[in-house]
Amino acid sequence: MTDLDVVDIRFPTSRELDGSDAMNPDPDYSAAYVILRTDAGDGLEGHAFTFTIGRGNDVQAAAIAALRDHVVGLSAQAVCADPGSVYRALTGDSQLRWLGPEKGVMHMAVGAVVNAVWDLAAKRAGRPVWRLLAEGEPEWLADQVDFRYIEDALTREEAVDLLRRGKDGAAERAAHLMAHGYPAYTTSPGWLGYSDEKLVRLAEQAVADGFTQIKLKVGADLADDLRRLRAARAAVGPDVRIAVDANQRWNVAEAVEWTNALAPYAPYWIEEPTSPDDVLGHATVRRGVAPVKVATGEHVHNRVVFKQLLQAGAIDVLQIDAARVGGVNENLAILLLAAKYGVPVCPHAGGVGLCELVRHLSMFDFVALTGTTEDRVIEYVDHLHEHFKDPVAIADGRYVAPTAPGFSSQMHAASIAAYQYPDGSFWAADLAERRKGTTL
Repeated sequence: MTDLDVVDIRFPTSRELDGSDAMNPDPDYSAAYVILRTDAGDGLEGHAFTFTIGRGNDVQAAAIAALRDHVVGLSAQAVCADPGSVYRALTGDSQLRWLGPEKGVMHMAVGAVVNAVWDLAAKRAGRPVWRLLAEGEPEWLADQVDFRYIEDALTREEAVDLLRRGKDGAAERAAHLMAHGYPAYTTSPGWLGYSDEKLVRLAEQAVADGFTQIKLKVGADLADDLRRLRAARAAVGPDVRIAVDANQRWNVAEAVEWTNALAPYAPYWIEEPTSPDDVLGHATVRRGVAPVKVATGEHVHNRVVFKQLLQAGAIDVLQIDAARVGGVNENLAILLLAAKYGVPVCPHAGGVGLCELVRHLSMFDFVALTGTTEDRVIEYVDHLHEHFKDPVAIADGRYVAPTAPGFSSQMHAASIAAYQYPDGSFWAADLAERRKGTTL
């Protein structure tokens, strides 16, 4: 490994209120972007990123850059054969670990580097990541997992057994996946800053496009939520699921009261009803709002908190995020935990490139772990896919399985050049326009 480059990339999504919700009213979708280079001479690189929403992306990029000396000089062949070696080394460094441990900016930085290794490994193997995982031997996959702190819920032996059972029928499921894709739902109609007219238009379009579930942001004003949910239900009819997402806005009692107030419009799940760290609070909400399901996970720090959510019976739906925890390795641990407890995984996506990444994890889960897509859907948001070399494709409300080698995480060089912050061509022109306006 000869170099690790980091680029601060930001998109001005707040100007159209794309991504707006009750907790994040003005997100500028951003990526602290990693490029791993080698001296192999094959031209292959590992690309990955962590997702942020603007301010603070420079902090995230600095955290990734701090890992450079831990990676440069390693054998590319060795780390591609065992990506877990990088995961273990970076999470185990005692002085860096002090900054977490295994949470926050530093842990997300580790995840970006680990995901870049997986991208490189899959490119070298000539396979997409989902297939590289699905074709991996159960023992090798189990060796990618750190069972420390989770052995009271999942042992290595149990993981190997789950993975061995997942091999039965895997070839047939892979063929089915290639032919039919993986179920998706869309959040595109539901951003809190959108007008009711835009919500209705996009909800009707989602149904026409084959989606059987949409999601609306809620939590800022109950009267507004009731009006918007009523309009959405009228637009999609009684048979399309509508999930709602509070983005951590509420206290526990408030979450129960607010969700029950929305119940006449049959919300399918309430997402992030309270703090993502509050395991017992989620359990209380779940008891208080049934039969509405409780979903969370996009801001959960690590496998340990997911373990507790499952042990406490606190959630009906587990939501992994491809860039929040320690990369593919830790998400593999979380998928195994969910399989052990029989809780469906419906990943968080959207943002910059999250749809591109997380489809690989769910597709592996279907092909070679749980063997089912029942009550499982991947979030889809129609933003920023054009910046990626292997962008998401949706057909009849389902994710098309990617075939290109890698993790689908590589951006076009032109996009990087345009949106690098603050010196990319877009931002330089934007600054010049703002200065011109000030002068006028």
